Amino acid sequence: MKVAAIIQARMGSTRLPGKVLKTVNGKTLLEYQIERVQNAKTIDQIIVATTIQESDQSIVDFCRKIGVDYYRGSENDVLSRYYETAKSFDVDIIVRLTSDCPIIDPVVIDKVVNEYLNNFLSVDYVSNTLDRTYPRGLDTEVFSFQALQQAYQEALLSIDREHVTSYFYTHSDIFRLQIVKHGYNYENYRWTVDTKEDFKLIQLILGELYNPNKVFLLEDVINLLEIHPEWNNINAHIEQKKL
Repeated sequence: MKVAAIIQARMGSTRLPGKVLKTVNGKTLLEYQIERVQNAKTIDQIIVATTIQESDQSIVDFCRKIGVDYYRGSENDVLSRYYETAKSFDVDIIVRLTSDCPIIDPVVIDKVVNEYLNNFLSVDYVSNTLDRTYPRGLDTEVFSFQALQQAYQEALLSIDREHVTSYFYTHSDIFRLQIVKHGYNYENYRWTVDTKEDFKLIQLILGELYNPNKVFLLEDVINLLEIHPEWNNINAHIEQKKL
């Protein structure tokens, strides 16, 4: 089975426009993320799923520059964008990632993917988000092309078209769901980038931990924030947008 990480990305963020191509020490947030996903052992292919909007041509140019596959689809019907991307690249297992997670952990990705692969006959969807114990920003969702196709064909509500996987967990009578949890509860940590405060925190983390020759992991970030607990206050007031 071909496992592909599909990263949804666009320039039109409402709270921090252009965030995916913002740079830290000369490297874009999207490039940091792709580099980290490339270190996941379970991923066969990385595809950036962007939109047909002219403003997202810069994402296409970036993908071409670094040699990463991409697909352009609907801006608002992200479910169709995922379906068309997966179909175009003959993907069997989709790993859904969002481009606001530049310090996503490849070990966490592998843990969620392996949970799916080890149970694929009895589950349709596996994630570490439904019962959150991982920091926001390490979100990983895994599902089959068949499940994605079913959602694509059946989901009618705009919220399900926009948020891709919400149709799975609002129809648990149809789809078999499985949750991956951490041994500790890190749900209060926010390592996603949606505001200028989020970006400031990620700048500090990357500035301290990034090494092109060694991948830092969840535990390294936790240790760093224990040394600098005041950094957690930078974006502690930011509320995640509700579905």
